[in-house]
Amino acid sequence: MELLDDIKVAKEIVQALLKAKKTFRMYPETNPMYAKTIEDTNAKFRNFFDYRDELTFKIKQNEIFCDSEQIYYNSQKEDNIALFFFKDGLREITFKKGFSVKELEDFLRILTVDYDREVLDDDVVTLLWERDFQNVKYVVDEAFLTEDEDYESEAVREVKDKASDGDELTKAYEDSFNEEGIKDAVIVPLTDKDLHTVVKEIDKDAHDKTGKLITIIFEMLYQAENKSEYEDVAHFLNSIIEFSITHGDLETALHTLRKTREVIGGPFIADDARKNLDMVFSFLGFDATIKLLGELLDSGIEINEKVWDEYVAFLDKNAIQPFITILGELKSIPARKNVINALISLGRKDIQSLAKGLYDSRWYVVRNIIYILGKIGDKAAVDYLLKTVNHSDIRVRKEGIKALGELGAPGVFPALRECFNDPEVQIRTAAARALGNIRSTTAKNIILQRMTAATFVKTEFSERKEFYEVLSHWKDNDIVEFLMKTFKKKAFFKRAFNDENRACAAYCLGLMGNKDALPLLHKAKESRNKLLREYVYSAIKRIEYGQ
Repeated sequence: MELLDDIKVAKEIVQALLKAKKTFRMYPETNPMYAKTIEDTNAKFRNFFDYRDELTFKIKQNEIFCDSEQIYYNSQKEDNIALFFFKDGLREITFKKGFSVKELEDFLRILTVDYDREVLDDDVVTLLWERDFQNVKYVVDEAFLTEDEDYESEAVREVKDKASDGDELTKAYEDSFNEEGIKDAVIVPLTDKDLHTVVKEIDKDAHDKTGKLITIIFEMLYQAENKSEYEDVAHFLNSIIEFSITHGDLETALHTLRKTREVIGGPFIADDARKNLDMVFSFLGFDATIKLLGELLDSGIEINEKVWDEYVAFLDKNAIQPFITILGELKSIPARKNVINALISLGRKDIQSLAKGLYDSRWYVVRNIIYILGKIGDKAAVDYLLKTVNHSDIRVRKEGIKALGELGAPGVFPALRECFNDPEVQIRTAAARALGNIRSTTAKNIILQRMTAATFVKTEFSERKEFYEVLSHWKDNDIVEFLMKTFKKKAFFKRAFNDENRACAAYCLGLMGNKDALPLLHKAKESRNKLLREYVYSAIKRIEYGQ
């Protein structure tokens, strides 16, 4: 397939995805149109994969590119598939040749559910990660995700702040005092605006009373004279925190905790009083308290990120195990995100307690704990993570290998080398990527040893290509020499296999941007082997034009 044909089919695939999104929203799974849409979209992908091994879309705010060619543009917000991916932080998405019909259907479901943000709990990147597509790779701008979340929270806050206080109910209430008398009472139904005002006033009244109660309780503390009375005060404070969490009011819980910390730090507080107030912070990590917190997170109530982070800062390491327990029970993605962020913060205090989550019977909990340990970045976690590469679930093994690559401690090399003997190609390539992420001389040598082993020549082209891609992380002379030697190699027997290796070498030289390779690449442009010709052409284009 020539380059222009590639671009044409890529455009057709984007249009097919847009059409599928609309169809999925209109018809249920039982409707023939639903099945026909999957079939038609799959046909577009198959048409492309008949000639190429993978399709990569590079995403900008209103544009999608394929091989540096613009294949989609939409300056409008409505039905803008580029903006759909971009706003959730996706910057590149790649579909591999093995992309199955089931994976396509799951991908279209994610595309449909999230597009108009009808369900605020949904997050495209997290859904992609949780689905664990075997033939879909993507690149995410995490910094953008954080900024986007802040923007959405701020926008909601501004809308709430601008709500008018001069509504019909309030005006009617004030005007009633100016009436000389009431003749005929007219019953007027409450509008939605009126009901919102009533609810707001009730909430305000409850908040005011809780604030006064907190003041009274601390006055009781100052008047207390014995251990029993100090215990009563601590019990009352725990009850306020529990009540606040139950009613979705973390602000009041925070106010209680701030005041408690302030009193504990005071110079004139009795030792018995301080000991009992310390128990208030321990109460935050109790199983029952964390369970209430999980119910709040799963309720759909919007929780300000700064409020959540401050609340978590009051927690101690005794909250780690209860958080791990509810992590496997939470239903919504934002709830799980909040718990994961809390465990990243708390796990730094006690890696050992956090690592106990690796023995959980639920594979998805284990994978999340691995992710958390990787984010913490403490090399002390390596000994725990090494055991995960032998986990029964391939998704857990992949996440464990990735985390080992991110930590990069010397002790990870034997385990990653052993992964090359795994029967699953996904594990072997994950180990290669992990070594590439470490980028040390030892990691490079392990990769080269694998690529020069007799067993490597028996692997599929797609796997060999992954290894050559990893090799591009090093631009050392020995790597360049290895690639040049591979590219120059001639063969009378198994010529097709040899040309595949030459194509991989050209691909790697292109990724490295090695201009010294251009003369050799130009000589091979007219090769009779179509695969080699395409990869040589792409490598030349990348080196000469940076594309």
